[in-house]
Amino acid sequence: MQVMAIPEPVKGAPDWLPPDAAAFEAIERTFLDVAALAGYQRIRTPIFEHTEVFSRGVGASTDVVQKEMYTFADKGGRSLTLRPEGTAGVVRAALQAGVPRAGGLPVKYSYAGEYFRHERPQAGRQREFNQVGIEALGSDDPALDAEVVLLGWEALQRVGVRDLTLRMNSLGDREDRATYHDVLNAFLDDVENLPPDVQQRRHLNPLRAFDSKAPGMTAIMANAPLLIDHIGEEPREHHRTVVALLEGEGVPLSHDPSLVRGLDYYSRTTFEYQAGDLGAQNAVGGGGRYDGLAEDLGWSERFPGIGWALGVDRTLLAIKASGVDIPTTPRVDVFVAVADASLQSDAFALVTQLRRAGVASDLAFDGRSMKAQLKVADRSGARWTVIVGPDEAARGVVTVKDLDTGEQRESKRDEVAALLAAAATGREAAE
Repeated sequence: MQVMAIPEPVKGAPDWLPPDAAAFEAIERTFLDVAALAGYQRIRTPIFEHTEVFSRGVGASTDVVQKEMYTFADKGGRSLTLRPEGTAGVVRAALQAGVPRAGGLPVKYSYAGEYFRHERPQAGRQREFNQVGIEALGSDDPALDAEVVLLGWEALQRVGVRDLTLRMNSLGDREDRATYHDVLNAFLDDVENLPPDVQQRRHLNPLRAFDSKAPGMTAIMANAPLLIDHIGEEPREHHRTVVALLEGEGVPLSHDPSLVRGLDYYSRTTFEYQAGDLGAQNAVGGGGRYDGLAEDLGWSERFPGIGWALGVDRTLLAIKASGVDIPTTPRVDVFVAVADASLQSDAFALVTQLRRAGVASDLAFDGRSMKAQLKVADRSGARWTVIVGPDEAARGVVTVKDLDTGEQRESKRDEVAALLAAAATGREAAE
């Protein structure tokens, strides 16, 4: 028989196996739980959209649109793109559903899922990555900005990210940026030998010059005029209010007038969370306000919004780098061991009964010895082992062993499921 090589994984699309997968889910669940405390409800949007959702929404001048999107033609010749970020699709869905005219604004959404960008894979930057995000749509109240920023800060702290920094800036309104673009382009006109990527994109959006990784650009942009010096009084006051609300809640933040983020739809409040243990790729999340995005997507009226996305993959890396243990749920609560192969059907029936009672349970397969079964029980993370033996079966009982304390006692066979269901519930409450 010809032996075939196992197919290689797709470059930049990592596998997540236990125990990392359990830690991954714990982070994702915590982020969503923090959002739910503030009334954010789950929304699910497609993993691919018509390409124009991102080319119009994210911005033609961005690296995301110019270099990183996974775009393909379907069998009908339509141009589709795997989502590179979450906001544009969420806003598109809200507009399609007529949410802006339904009342009850702002609406609050949360989401989680996979996103795709064709980047050079490295630690903390993959081609398939996972994010949890929130979007608050329909209000430009600065208190809403403060709520969004605070929720991201608290979510990252709750999962154990240490050495966390919050960078903030205001990008003003679109009218402010139009004036600033002229000022910044005039500055760039005086720079000799601009890198090709900056020269190509600066007339679409010169702010992208701040993102350029070309040699020497960081030093050049250190002397560039700053947008914060060219915004109007209204967005300036908006920013002051946001900052005051966050500082009133004890959130340490740093003002970074060069922070522009990598997406063109941002306006006013812009922010980024950084973890000190991650080195160069230290951003674990960020976001901002996008008051003109709905109009870019074809909506005829103003429909402002603000949100963030937190990288689950990067957050896990940051937690590992800081040496913090992520609490995860054991694989099962109960492991059923059978002392004689003739009682396999009894063990199978007991496991089924436990699961129907809501108790996560498992048993060994392949006719393993009792010693081997108890090793499997230990590796499963179970708190209790239930032993089904011939003598116990004859008397209608089972042996229940507490693997934490070593205590062992008998229980009636027809009562053990209820007993362990109550014990498992108490264990969850204690944790």
